[in-house]
Amino acid sequence: MLSIVIPIHNEEQSVLALYDRLTAVLESLLQPYEIIYVDDASTDRSFELLQNLLGTDSRLKVVRLRRNFGQTAALSAGFHEAQGGVVISLDGDLQHDPSDIPALLAKIEEGYDIASGWRKHRVDHPLTRKLPSRIANWCMAKASGMDLHDFGTTFKAYRAAILKDINLYGELHRFIPALAGLYGARVAEVPIRNVPRAAGESHYGLSRTFNVLLDILTIRFLTKYFTRPMHFFGRLGLLGTTLGTVLLGCLAVYKLTGHHLMLQHGPLLVAGALLLLFGLLMFCTGLLSEILIRTYFESQGRRIYAVRDILNGSAQPVTVRSGNPVPDAASKWGK
Repeated sequence: MLSIVIPIHNEEQSVLALYDRLTAVLESLLQPYEIIYVDDASTDRSFELLQNLLGTDSRLKVVRLRRNFGQTAALSAGFHEAQGGVVISLDGDLQHDPSDIPALLAKIEEGYDIASGWRKHRVDHPLTRKLPSRIANWCMAKASGMDLHDFGTTFKAYRAAILKDINLYGELHRFIPALAGLYGARVAEVPIRNVPRAAGESHYGLSRTFNVLLDILTIRFLTKYFTRPMHFFGRLGLLGTTLGTVLLGCLAVYKLTGHHLMLQHGPLLVAGALLLLFGLLMFCTGLLSEILIRTYFESQGRRIYAVRDILNGSAQPVTVRSGNPVPDAASKWGK
């Protein structure tokens, strides 16, 4: 089973055209499939058109959210409903060409866990879309340690087992490859076509770039310090307490040697006290974070590792029953 997840919001002018193009490509694959549309509380006729399609195709499923939760939530809802061994996500505005699906699947069959689309030749506005996107993608690659050119595109193929390890929130859908990398997922980048938007208005703007920059800080922390937060907060705490102690110590020696702490030393005294207080606060934050992480893993029954394969004496893969493992790379489409 191949699952296609399509989040939409006010895409009535593209729904039917995308369905026609998509089914034509999927039929040519000669592979069982399902199409899951997630309507993120559209206010136009998108849901009505999808309802009409339901009566003509039993492989179609429509998930309607109660309100507009955003693209990340819509994708998460579609991933939860998906039954296939491989899940492909794409936008509903026709800017993703369904004819690129075989190229993504080819990478999955080569043994990769995620095939990520790369809009190598973008058709967007150079100043409001291209330049900010290039800067953001460069920052994402540095922060996550994953060498990808295009984090922002939704057009990706995943082994279903990989998605079970990832809980999405906020706007972290663009960071799924980086989050999956925490569990050893193998990611390949596949050049895809970037088609001009045929109808409707884009839901993306320059303002979203600033949200992405904040998400980069989040992903940097998650990829480096998620299981050891004390290493992050402890360093800040050590730096603060050291500087504060040294500064206050120098002022104490200055006072004990018979000098008077004049008015000009007041700011140094305050700065030393604040640095010491900051350091202690960081230490406490680190300890609380360690307790929360420990509680998270133990209460959820999760492990800090993921098993790919276990081989027995006959060198045959053994079924892994726990630990949310990555499936056998040699098996076709994670089946």
